[in-house]
Amino acid sequence: MKPEEKARQKIDQQLAAAGWVVQDLKELNMGASLGVAVRESPLKSGEADYLLFVDRKAVGVVEAKPEGTTLSGVADQSGKYLVGFPANLPHVMEPLPFAYETTGIETFFRDLRDPEPRSRRVFAFHRPETLGEWSSQADTLRARLRHLPGLLTQGLRDCQIEAIGNLEKSFADARPRGLIQMATGSGKTYTAVSFVYRLIKFANAKRVLFLVDRSNLGRQTLREFQQYVTPDDGRKFTELYNVQHLTSNTLDPVSRVCITTIQRLYSMLSGEPEYDATLEEKSGFDTLPYLEKPKDVVYNPKIPIETFDFIITDECHRSIYHLWRQVLEYFDSFINGLTATPSKQTLGFFNQNLVMEYSHERAVADAVNVGYEVYRIKTRITEQGSKVDAGYYIDKRDRLTRKKRWELLDTELEYAASQLDRSVVAPDQIRTIIRIFRDKLFTEIFPGRKEVPKTLIFAKDDSHAEDIVGIVREEFGKGNDFCKKITYKTTGEKPEDIIASFRNSYNPRIAVTVDMISTGTDIKPLECLLFMRDVKSMVYFYVEW
Repeated sequence: MKPEEKARQKIDQQLAAAGWVVQDLKELNMGASLGVAVRESPLKSGEADYLLFVDRKAVGVVEAKPEGTTLSGVADQSGKYLVGFPANLPHVMEPLPFAYETTGIETFFRDLRDPEPRSRRVFAFHRPETLGEWSSQADTLRARLRHLPGLLTQGLRDCQIEAIGNLEKSFADARPRGLIQMATGSGKTYTAVSFVYRLIKFANAKRVLFLVDRSNLGRQTLREFQQYVTPDDGRKFTELYNVQHLTSNTLDPVSRVCITTIQRLYSMLSGEPEYDATLEEKSGFDTLPYLEKPKDVVYNPKIPIETFDFIITDECHRSIYHLWRQVLEYFDSFINGLTATPSKQTLGFFNQNLVMEYSHERAVADAVNVGYEVYRIKTRITEQGSKVDAGYYIDKRDRLTRKKRWELLDTELEYAASQLDRSVVAPDQIRTIIRIFRDKLFTEIFPGRKEVPKTLIFAKDDSHAEDIVGIVREEFGKGNDFCKKITYKTTGEKPEDIIASFRNSYNPRIAVTVDMISTGTDIKPLECLLFMRDVKSMVYFYVEW
């Protein structure tokens, strides 16, 4: 089989998967399906490899090339087939609006009706229904993005006005990716809801995907949409448009905004009927993505590439671009990121298109945020490790069950600082830190205070968090309500209910977590962060305070 024949075979399969019936010219039957792709169709300017018909009218062409062919120059060839179309063949307009160039491995698409028609890489072919709908519209999405009305600024901070204006300029230039960097607490989610409303109302975006890092952030985002009062209409966002927070693997066809985690989205694309919701409570920082193989994605006709016009990735500094890149790039969408601290990988993924840069220092100067002070508590074994002499009994704890058994040391046990609270637990070290925190709280850290401020302690893992909770309650002489653990392994009370209490109620005064309520979780009364683990990433440090 020749290379071009092998490519045609793959292209036939890809067209069929997207809902096209592929036919030879001599077997032409326009009534076979809504969408028909006719091989080797003679036109005035030559023979098109595939001529696409929707509802018996020609809408576009596909130019096929052997694997390995670079496609940028092929657009000129496919473009010749779109003009000078035979008068005896029904067609939607002239020139035909849609052109594909493909090798079966790589596919490019462009819409000639765009203000500046530009080829873009797509994962697969669009469905016939989509091309039919697009061809019936008076103008394209990219054209509509150039003519958004002026922004109503009432209720918006200056930084939010700047972010929306810059992002909409990026849309008008048809930049496929854009990154908004705004300091924690400056209102990134409200900014996003504001421009999503404009995209749906004025640009007629079909559907927007809002990707969150963890399920509790999805619930928080849903509340933002539910509480958002539209500036020109006066009604709530959810009174005008359906917003779905996915708790199952079924996409509501009438939803205009879909909120989910990338883990669940991958599960849906993989065709899994359901996904374990408990896995969505765990942060991406709990894994080492560079040790895992990137997720492969195949075309799913139930979720075609045109399902979303826009994708918003919240907390996009997280390490998703190695594992989950194909999931993001599956859709033929604009991709927009929200973060307080972009990493180099984040900037690279968003093509260095940083449309807004609003640092913590600017936020403090604008009185949007408040400054911070660092108070260090040092212990010798935290920095140097320690040892236990031979002849002493130590208790060994099972990592999974936490069951203890006593063992007599026959040799000296020496441990490094890095082993602390991992393979070695030193309760006295935890107790020393908590005791100093308690004793200095009202004299040096928050002088003059009488009530313990809302405090969040970051532990190394769930077992470490468990130890800290018990010692905090004991050292402060308080009951269970005073200090609670909030991790994805929390049982009894739901983590989301404890977060709500931490946010809205007097107790708990102190919460202990690993990652579950780190970056992105909105807890305005929080005043104090206590790191009982090393934070080696500057990105992670800044997003936590």
